[in-house]
Amino acid sequence: MDRTGELGVMAGILVPIALFTMIFGIVYLAKRERLAMIERGMDPRRYKPQSAPFQNLKWGLLLIGAGVGLFLAYLLDHTAFSNMRGNFDEDGNVAIYFALIAVFGGLGLFASYVIEKKDVDKNKDKEE
Repeated sequence: MDRTGELGVMAGILVPIALFTMIFGIVYLAKRERLAMIERGMDPRRYKPQSAPFQNLKWGLLLIGAGVGLFLAYLLDHTAFSNMRGNFDEDGNVAIYFALIAVFGGLGLFASYVIEKKDVDKNKDKEE
């Protein structure tokens, strides 16, 4: 019994329905939130999302960290762990790639936090 054809048809039907439902829900909730603000006497135009000044730094350090982790995992997989390749599976050491990407991506986010905190503390000292 091969049901891959049936699953393909179901996915072709369910994915657009789920996508439409998600978009409809987001728009509906945004309008509902806006109407609630108007009912309370608030101006919805005043509460626009504010720009985050360190957003580019955060993304840059995250991607640099993920790239360094991927590169280090590649080097370890092809040098230190190359003799163990046949013992585990045919794919190699996949776990080391995911682990090092996560570790170095986290280190990039931590570096971003430290830089942001230093800048905020420096600006706070200037104001006083």
